[in-house]
Amino acid sequence: MKLHTFAICAYKDSPYLEACIRSLKGQTVSTDIILCTSTPSDYIDKLAEKYRIPVFVRDGASNIRDDWEFAYHKAETNLVTVAHQDDMYQKNYVKELLASYERYPDMSLFTSGYVVVKEQELKAFEKVEFIKRFLRLPLRIKRLSHLKMVKRSALMFGNSICCPACTYNKGLLGEPIFTSPYQFALDWDTLFQLAVRPGRFICVEKPLLYYRVHEEATTKACIEDNSRAREEAAMFRKMWPEPIVEFLMYFYRKAYKEYE
Repeated sequence: MKLHTFAICAYKDSPYLEACIRSLKGQTVSTDIILCTSTPSDYIDKLAEKYRIPVFVRDGASNIRDDWEFAYHKAETNLVTVAHQDDMYQKNYVKELLASYERYPDMSLFTSGYVVVKEQELKAFEKVEFIKRFLRLPLRIKRLSHLKMVKRSALMFGNSICCPACTYNKGLLGEPIFTSPYQFALDWDTLFQLAVRPGRFICVEKPLLYYRVHEEATTKACIEDNSRAREEAAMFRKMWPEPIVEFLMYFYRKAYKEYE
């Protein structure tokens, strides 16, 4: 019986979906893969048939929170990775995940380092990603990674944890877990809430994910309509007084240029 599932969230006819599927099929450790969508199409069905992946269709309008929760719900294993269709996973992702789970069965969240992909090119050094790696340092102290203050320390100056790199321990966390009202900061707020619950946040600082940034990405759209700035400011207000929020947001607005 397998312990882990990649639950792919597919939205419309993404040209990157097949690359994502191939990276999951290419894992060195066999795992379950399912494909979940609220925008069914012949394109999605043909890829699912080609790679022999079951498809689950959610009724209702597309919504990031509901789509993620649906994918999480449909997975039947203890460990669930809500895979984003734009991204790719390094072949040892599942191997590293299961090794961490075997050593720390109280692990509520697994995450890893990642590499940014822009215009089909790997970006070896991105200033923003370097800062996020620094902010994840406390999570690498495994003997302390069950402490609320350690888990939240990686979230105090922004979300240093890459959402598609995350695997959730469904057996420990139950459901639902995606209950935040935010769109862009949905992952940050979710992690902020999970940090107070029992379980360890385990971070393996290896580039186990290829995180794609492109013109159609939700990240870029949220920058352009200003919802990213609003939601990030709202998250900072949960942790800091207003003068510090303004100070942090000044640098965050400058950092948005990384995605232009």
